[in-house]
Amino acid sequence: MTEWKNHDLVPETEFKEIRYERRPVLKPDGKPAEGVHAVWISLDNPTQLNSYTTPAVKEVILAFRKASQDRAAVAAVFTGTGDRAFCTGGNTKEYAEYYAGRPGEYRQYMRLFNDMVTAILHCDKPVVCRVNGMRIGGGQEIGMACDFSIAQDLARFGQAGPKHGSAPDGGSTDFLPLFVGVESAMYSCTVCEPWSAHKAYRLGLLTDLVPALRVDDAYVPNPLVWIDNGCDEYGRPRHGEPKTGPALQEGKDLLRRGTVDLSLLDQRIDAFCTKLLMTMPDCLTKTIESVRKHKLEHWDRNRESNRAWLSLNMMTEANAGFRAFNEGDQNGREVDFPELRRRLAQGEVWSEELIQAVHPKARHAQP
Repeated sequence: MTEWKNHDLVPETEFKEIRYERRPVLKPDGKPAEGVHAVWISLDNPTQLNSYTTPAVKEVILAFRKASQDRAAVAAVFTGTGDRAFCTGGNTKEYAEYYAGRPGEYRQYMRLFNDMVTAILHCDKPVVCRVNGMRIGGGQEIGMACDFSIAQDLARFGQAGPKHGSAPDGGSTDFLPLFVGVESAMYSCTVCEPWSAHKAYRLGLLTDLVPALRVDDAYVPNPLVWIDNGCDEYGRPRHGEPKTGPALQEGKDLLRRGTVDLSLLDQRIDAFCTKLLMTMPDCLTKTIESVRKHKLEHWDRNRESNRAWLSLNMMTEANAGFRAFNEGDQNGREVDFPELRRRLAQGEVWSEELIQAVHPKARHAQP
């Protein structure tokens, strides 16, 4: 019996912020394959939509290093707890209450974030993103760092940076054009309108998707978006686009009648891991590494300069935007964009007075 060396960066890591599990991988006959498994790494902050805190980022890095060194691991499955969100990005409460106004501290945080993305891209196992719910902001970025994405079709995908004081430079500006082309990537990264899972699949962002809504004991596709392959009055594909008017109301009524059940998603994840099992391990790894080079080419070129800019931005727009989101309420969580632009255009410099003047509470306090 070979006495293996331990190559874990931190041996015997105890995970507290995330979940780290080993689950069976099934053979084509449906029976568990003996002596191998899949590693499931789960973000575990469902009350805050699985947003990652600084301690969680550290644990994700260690988890992917651990999975990478696991000789019996066929694949790593990256997901989140619950059915509402895979991940909505960085924890905005932490951003607003600690990092806002502290660019030096945020620079150190972004070192950890960059290392998290790199840990996914450097994992020696294929990484499957199990998209159990919305994948927004930094969640979209770490999801795209994965090799494959399989989603439940109620999930939404998109960016939030320019709406809340940041830029999607944690991976989306590097990765998204490779998936969907420059024009669609530009629209998503700037306007920040989320895509349905069906649209994301149509544009090439996903490997596969499955329904998750059960109504009257049967699965139905997402009732809030068009599922047909027809076109609208302008000849644009309608599949995956949001419904409007009476059709939207009917969809909402159907959604309220049903329950979310991720059983089909888990079955599809298991079936995909079986496909990975039935390959030569080293040839699979080499192939994945070769395809990943297209992502790494952009990521390695830009991540450090992006880190520097994102850090300095914590003194200005991020300071205002994250605080607005954290301190706002149902009446609004975005700054007063026209007022901000007006003040800056007149030469006003960034200050606490300016941040308070464009805060959503200031806007709603006006008579």
